Amino acid sequence: MEFRIERSALAEAVAWAARVLPVRSPVPVLGGLLLEAEGGRLRVSGLDYEASARIDVADAEILRPGKVLVMGRRLLDICKVLPEGAVECAVEGSRFTVSGDGARFGLSVLPLDDYPALPSLPRVRGAVEAAEFAAAVADVAVAAGRDDTLPALTGIRLGLDAVTGTMTLAATDRYRFAVRTLPWKAAGAGADTGAGEGAGVDAGAGEGAGVDAGAGSGAEAGSGSDAGAGSGARAGARAGDGAGAGESADVLVSARRLTEIARSLGRSGLVSVALDAGSVGFEHAGMRTTVRLLDGRLPRHDKLFAMEDPAVAVVDRARLVEAVKRVSVVADRDGPVQLAFSAEDNSVHLRAGYEDDVASQRLPATLEGARELTVAFNPGYLADALASFDEPSLRLLMMGAGQRAMITGEGEPGRDVSPPRHRHLLMSVKPPLV
Repeated sequence: MEFRIERSALAEAVAWAARVLPVRSPVPVLGGLLLEAEGGRLRVSGLDYEASARIDVADAEILRPGKVLVMGRRLLDICKVLPEGAVECAVEGSRFTVSGDGARFGLSVLPLDDYPALPSLPRVRGAVEAAEFAAAVADVAVAAGRDDTLPALTGIRLGLDAVTGTMTLAATDRYRFAVRTLPWKAAGAGADTGAGEGAGVDAGAGEGAGVDAGAGSGAEAGSGSDAGAGSGARAGARAGDGAGAGESADVLVSARRLTEIARSLGRSGLVSVALDAGSVGFEHAGMRTTVRLLDGRLPRHDKLFAMEDPAVAVVDRARLVEAVKRVSVVADRDGPVQLAFSAEDNSVHLRAGYEDDVASQRLPATLEGARELTVAFNPGYLADALASFDEPSLRLLMMGAGQRAMITGEGEPGRDVSPPRHRHLLMSVKPPLV
């Protein structure tokens, strides 16, 4: 095996495939990257037990076809320090060499026979615009849980609706719930949706099934009340769940994995989305990756986001982001930020801190449905929610202190949709006594 390639192209391919390599593995070959040179292209592949990645590089000059397995992270380190320009790579006996502009590196090769076969891409269900997909994943990932003892809450729900032509992404950590819809193009209608039923699993510990949509008052500022999955909610994940037509599906994907994938697939063109009973795959511009699905199911968000006669405030997003950041500097860890809206003087008064250590700022805002209303939020959760929007103004729908509030973009350009494409639910807490 021998090939010649530009350092930048090799480094990019190795870095992309190395994303899925385990940090530590009891199986040494899983730390390897498989390099295959044939037919005028170089293919770099990697996998662990949860994910796989494969990328094809067309602009490689293949001098001798062949394949080799080498330690992936060591090869990545070498690529970072190689001189710019063309590099030559070759297998010489039991060593893989990389050389360019006078620099030369040697790596021992790993046994190819011990390397497991990469999983094939599941059946393609359709495609989505790469840039919008990346933005949508980022919008909802902020609400995903980080507690690995509640694995279902660390995922992003990926729903495909062939009837409406929409993809829905949703995530919750029980205290906030983000939902984002975007258009998608289904594959041929009438195809088998695949994927049998998945076993239900507990999404949390303890008693009590279902979701607390109402959120009790008097919650602590650091935790809030449940905005999403109740602890002990029963869950099940299926591709094709409740499909009814075409290529509909509803699955749960690791938020961390999906975020990495969405960031890495580029920002132009279409990303193919593939699904089967146990995995989801994405393919774009010579890059292909698969991820095992999570067991479980997020609670349905429809009822959570339904609000009867809420008070509605509209405020400038950029100014609100800066004000929250500004007043939060005096807040204790997880201390709430209070927002007092007034219809009389069209303002919102932000306040944080206790006793003499306080900060406040007043901003213009409109309020309908109430003369005045005061709510308070965990400042980190509020900042995450506000940062996930890009509209100039935001609409806050509020039921009152200690109850849920919903944030949406105000006046999305060129859109007249209901519900909005991007919604973020937050549990408010009772404002502190000052």
